[in-house]
Amino acid sequence: MSAIYAIGSNGSGQLGIGHKEDVSVPKPVLLKDISLEQTTKVRGGGNHTILLSFGTLYCSGDPISGACGIIHDAAHAPSQFREVNFGSENAPANYSIRFCAASWESSIIVQEDENGKATQVYAFGTGYKGELGLGDFIFKSAKAQLIEDFPPAGLEVVDLAASVSHVVAVLSNGEAYGWGSGRKGQLGEPEGVIYGPRKVTGANFKVIRAVCGREFTYLLGEPREGQHVVLGSDKWNARSSAPAAVPNWKDVGASWGSIFVLQGNGKLLAWGRDDHGQLPTSEVPPLSQIAIGSEHAVGLTENQEVLAWGWGEHGNCGPKTANGDVKGRWNVIASSQYLPQESKISSIGAGCATSWVCITG
Repeated sequence: MSAIYAIGSNGSGQLGIGHKEDVSVPKPVLLKDISLEQTTKVRGGGNHTILLSFGTLYCSGDPISGACGIIHDAAHAPSQFREVNFGSENAPANYSIRFCAASWESSIIVQEDENGKATQVYAFGTGYKGELGLGDFIFKSAKAQLIEDFPPAGLEVVDLAASVSHVVAVLSNGEAYGWGSGRKGQLGEPEGVIYGPRKVTGANFKVIRAVCGREFTYLLGEPREGQHVVLGSDKWNARSSAPAAVPNWKDVGASWGSIFVLQGNGKLLAWGRDDHGQLPTSEVPPLSQIAIGSEHAVGLTENQEVLAWGWGEHGNCGPKTANGDVKGRWNVIASSQYLPQESKISSIGAGCATSWVCITG
């Protein structure tokens, strides 16, 4: 059995479950010709979700923004995932897609070139603050558009991240480039709206990973030393509460106002916004994976339980909330004990008030 289950905000059909109502109990996602024999990456925008599986991109949600690619009958687009139609002879078709990210109304992908290197960066959707990275004259396109002359010759993309209105790509030489809204310094100096890839200043180490909050960017170096830096807004103390280093980190994530670091021992370190219970309690058990949404967190425990906590007004943290929050505790939203013996929870995902559980077996 291979499947994806989803809960949370669904007003635009971004859960891909056949209707447009929010749900707080996991529902199976409707998949059109999608193979799930390996871990699937899930990235959520404001009203759309993209899935990356076996190098192929799929999407469900708002067809009007263009973030789901070309949809010929947008008014009657079904609430299910389908392979993205990039709509151009020059758009990705023949090579594997390596990375994907979603801003509020756009999608960004990195495709391999003919040499198997991740060098082809495409954007599609709507971006009034430079999120498409296509210059200051192109702010909407349902066709996938290649970002020209990026990355620089001889380099490839090794990580890709986005939040509401900015995008960051980490390159193989340890530099990070960004585009979109940089008015809070989240893309380095000088501040402002950046319409095409620009080197991010502010990291004095080789960057290997990036995640984005609403108005900040979090960059990390090699896990052994744990060098890191938060660029941008210090609202909710996202910068000033950061520890000096995060050695032996395993994975990272960011909500709109908080930062989460999964350590090698399975413990979760977090700081930043906590008014809806976004930060984990000290009792959270060791985790093997994390997925961080707009203002909630999802974690997979070592014994295959999926936990969720934080702002859950749309059902994305399960049905048991207090004034829409799961604060100072967590809900178990899925567990392998209810799966066939040969199946397992392979990965989890989180988006804008959405949560995802991928099952293989």
